[in-house]
Amino acid sequence: MLRGLLLAASLPLWAQPPQPAPLRGGIEFQSGDVRALQGDPFANPGSLWVTRGAALWEQRRGESACASCHGKAETTMKGVAARYPKHDAALGRVVNLEQRINACVREKQKAPALDWESEPLLALTAYVAAQSNGTRVEIAIDGPAQSTYARGRELYFERQGQLNVACTHCHDGSWGRTLLVERISQGHPVDWPAYRLEWQSLGSLQRRLRACYFGVRAEMPPFGSPDLVALELYLAARARGLAPSVPGVRR
Repeated sequence: MLRGLLLAASLPLWAQPPQPAPLRGGIEFQSGDVRALQGDPFANPGSLWVTRGAALWEQRRGESACASCHGKAETTMKGVAARYPKHDAALGRVVNLEQRINACVREKQKAPALDWESEPLLALTAYVAAQSNGTRVEIAIDGPAQSTYARGRELYFERQGQLNVACTHCHDGSWGRTLLVERISQGHPVDWPAYRLEWQSLGSLQRRLRACYFGVRAEMPPFGSPDLVALELYLAARARGLAPSVPGVRR
C-alpha cells in the first residue's frame, strides 16, 4: 500500500497511478437481483426519473426550454455526459453535469437554479446522462483541468475521518471483498445518477460520495464543493474506457 501511495505522489499531474485491472463497473459487484433491475428498463426504478427528465427537457422554464437550444437530446446530448466533469471556459472552472445544467437554467432560461438532489435536477441529469449509455468514458485531465484533477487525486489517497482511511484502501486495496454484506467495488462512477435501494430514491454521485465521508466519520463537504467536483473528476478519469448505464441501481 505504501509503495502505491509513494508512486502516486511521484507521478506528473496528467498521469494516473496504477489501478485495478481489468476495469470493472460498479454493477458487476452487485447481486444478481440488483443487476437484473438495472438491466431491465421497465423494472429499473430510476427509469421514472429519466421519463420525468424527458418531459422537463421539452418544458419551458423561465424564458425557454432545454429543447429550444439543444433540440433532440437523443442526438445533441449523445456522449456529452461521458466527458463530464470537464473544464468550462465560460464558468472558469471544472464543473460536473449538474452544475452545467444549472448554469443553463440560470443563464439561458433566466430561471432560479435547481436545488441539489431535487427531483427536477436529478431527472434532467439522469435524462441527459442516459443519452451517453454505451459510450465510453473519455475525460480530459490536461490543460486547465490539471489542478482540479491533482486535487481529486490528492483526496483519493488522503486518509479521512475518525477511521483514518482513504478511498484507495477500499477501492484499490480491498475491491471484491465484502463489507457489511456488500461487495466493495473498484469505485468507478459510470452509472450515476443511481437508484439506491437503501435510499428508496434516485441520488447523485455527490450524495454517494458524501455518504462515504459519513461512513469514515469525516466532515462531509457541501454539495457542489470544489473538493467533491475534484474527486468526481479523478474518479471519472480512472473509469476511462468503461461504458455508462444510467440510471444505475445499487443496494
